Amino acid sequence: MLEFFSQPTRTQRWLGRGLLLIALVLVSYFVFSQPVGTRISIPNLDKISHFGAFLGLASLLQLASGLRRRWQMVWLTAYAALIEVVQYFLPYRSAEWLDLGADLAGALTFYLILLLVQQWPRRLPS
Repeated sequence: MLEFFSQPTRTQRWLGRGLLLIALVLVSYFVFSQPVGTRISIPNLDKISHFGAFLGLASLLQLASGLRRRWQMVWLTAYAALIEVVQYFLPYRSAEWLDLGADLAGALTFYLILLLVQQWPRRLPS
């Protein structure tokens, strides 16, 4: 499973690119569209959604690209900032620093988990 993210095959990389594109379209739709219906009253659901979305985007970007992790974080940070800038100008949305923080926390969590999983076999006694 680790090779799937650390050394994907050509087919897996193309699959990752397709899934990343779909995820970017879906995330963009949900964060830019006007909310409809009744609001669910779960505390911090917005932050949990941001965290989960960027954890997923980070995993798909890792699979889809050959970029170093720092560049992946640059792109994810830029996308997260773009979301907040656009939401600032939408009358039915609001921009929040905490949303940006939740986005970055989700992405960093993926990379931390990946790093720990990659280091785990080296720590086991032989």
